[in-house]
Amino acid sequence: MKKIIDKEQTRYIAHLARLKLSKEEEKKFTKQLRDILSYVDKLKEIDTKNIPPTSHIIPLNNVFREDKKRDSLPLEKVLSNAPQQKRKYFQVPKIIDIIG
Repeated sequence: MKKIIDKEQTRYIAHLARLKLSKEEEKKFTKQLRDILSYVDKLKEIDTKNIPPTSHIIPLNNVFREDKKRDSLPLEKVLSNAPQQKRKYFQVPKIIDIIG
């Protein structure tokens, strides 16, 4: 069963994402959401019963290096490139804000 996205559902999704949309954006995103869901419906029609699951289209080799224990950098050297520091720590601006 295919469900059509309308502007009311777009507003609800925007509310969940804490987005304020203009009327033009509502119209634009409603069409984009419809197109995305329509494409997903087309993908659901493809028979994938005999297709093995894959994570990459080409084979990959493990490129990790071997872990080796070694000494950490001295604190002074680590903090030498910090734009701001406070005591023995990096000082950064507050980035978390509570939305009311």
